[in-house]
Amino acid sequence: MCTNWNSDELNRIEATTLEYYDTNAESYWQGTKDHDVTQNIESFLAACVAEKSLDILDFGCGPGRDIKYFESLGHFPTGLDGSEEFCRFARRHTNSPILHQSFLKLKLLKEQFDGIFANASLFHIPTQELHRVLIELKRALRSGGILFCSNPRGEGEGWQGQRYGHYMELNLIQSYMEAAGFEIIHHYYRPEDKPRSEQPWLAIVCKSKGSD
Repeated sequence: MCTNWNSDELNRIEATTLEYYDTNAESYWQGTKDHDVTQNIESFLAACVAEKSLDILDFGCGPGRDIKYFESLGHFPTGLDGSEEFCRFARRHTNSPILHQSFLKLKLLKEQFDGIFANASLFHIPTQELHRVLIELKRALRSGGILFCSNPRGEGEGWQGQRYGHYMELNLIQSYMEAAGFEIIHHYYRPEDKPRSEQPWLAIVCKSKGSD
């Protein structure tokens, strides 16, 4: 596992991963648009301020499936993705602002969101950049804001085909979150009602502690 990528290597990692998603945007949309992630969305929203329309950042929004659902609940989502094709799909399928931004070169306003929903996205960030990106996400949250993330479990990082992934178990994710100023308030494994060996996804609900 390399933790000393230079800027050119980081750009290559991101560009190669994004090329995969750009090339497969249509099939990805068709294959995931009906996935049931209700448990993740409900866990995220339950930790946010109740009885309020929320400003939500869907970090790694993909083609826009979850943005549509947040819209249907009366919230104000903003999508963000590094894939230009995903952003094109999200603009087509939703009525919300969509930001085409690199995960490694974010341009977010301070204290802009009540919550950040990062479903299957943070694991694409290489180890050495994760702390910095988490700090930037924390700055984009209002005081006490919520960060939800769901990522594949495992150890280490590397390539799976054209996609780069950083796989972690709970203790390591917790150390990153705490170092960036988040407190884990809830976690669970998916799919539900399966033995742990058949639950490849780890979901975490975090609260921002204090403000920068």
